[in-house]
Amino acid sequence: MNIESIRDYSLTLPQVTEDFPFDETTLVFRVAGKIFAMIDLEQNQWLTLKCEPEYAQQLREHHTEIEGAWHMNKRHWNMLNLVGNLSDALICHLIRHSYNQVLRSLTRRVRQEQNLSEIEE
Repeated sequence: MNIESIRDYSLTLPQVTEDFPFDETTLVFRVAGKIFAMIDLEQNQWLTLKCEPEYAQQLREHHTEIEGAWHMNKRHWNMLNLVGNLSDALICHLIRHSYNQVLRSLTRRVRQEQNLSEIEE
């Protein structure tokens, strides 16, 4: 999956926005103002996604292309090597999982105000 496909797919999710909060090359995807995905436009072989901690560990054990995210809390964030053998279906699943992880961290009031609900993973 390439960066354009990742961007296009991420922007299909409800109320997703994109911006460059850190520098001019790190593209960030957010829902309700919270980051759920990041990719560097210049070194775009790595996609960083939020993940449930136990699931994150299982993914790392089964896929050499997935490891703890550099500069992030490795318990909650994974980096996916897009040059490896991960299928597009798995990458899309993990993007949806990351999106849902962020939704679960929001208060019920915020989810209701912004009309947000979890999506099928």
